[in-house]
Amino acid sequence: MTIETGLLILESILLIVTIILLIYSIKEGRGRKGLLLEVGKATKILTRQEYFLTVTDSMMDAKTEVIGAITGRLPAGDDRKRTQDVTANIERLAKNNVSVKYLLPKFPDRLHIGYLYTKAGAEVRYSGCAVVHDIRYIVVDEKLVVIGIPESTGEKEATKKGYRIPSEGLAVILKEHFYGCWDKNIRYEDYVKEVIKQTGTTTKSLARELQIDEEELEKLTKPSA
Repeated sequence: MTIETGLLILESILLIVTIILLIYSIKEGRGRKGLLLEVGKATKILTRQEYFLTVTDSMMDAKTEVIGAITGRLPAGDDRKRTQDVTANIERLAKNNVSVKYLLPKFPDRLHIGYLYTKAGAEVRYSGCAVVHDIRYIVVDEKLVVIGIPESTGEKEATKKGYRIPSEGLAVILKEHFYGCWDKNIRYEDYVKEVIKQTGTTTKSLARELQIDEEELEKLTKPSA
């Protein structure tokens, strides 16, 4: 075997080894990327859970009033349990004569949360105020504020993290903003009627689409005697 042949064989072996190492490197890179994605998902879940815990814990301290501007998106997955916790808090506060009021963006798909919170004892109105679409907060007794931060800009983005801020000054500012929108916007009950009238849908279809009790909708839309 000549030197040229030996070198050619050696180069071929090195090329094969390089290809094998490259394949393993690509697989490892994909595995690392998958792991980072899973860690990212877990972090988002934990921070969102932390936000809901901050909200419910803050509501526990309320003595006279809780007001809030929220997204009111239809809950899915783990959010169903978190929404149940908030609803249970609203029921407890209502029984203790604590006023609970929420502003939601004026979108038909937000009627589900309006239904749940109204049934629990809160007052709910639907707002066209631009700021309501971008900012999420609750104010407790003009002393405590919880501000929710979405992952990215837009009213369709879920709130990912919350900040608890004990500030009377900020509470007063947000309360003024809240009632500036509250007084000129539509109640949950009236918005249900408006949606049915504008879309031409039936109470049965709306109830099925938004997971709302059909009998409750029929009571709301029944003409007054």
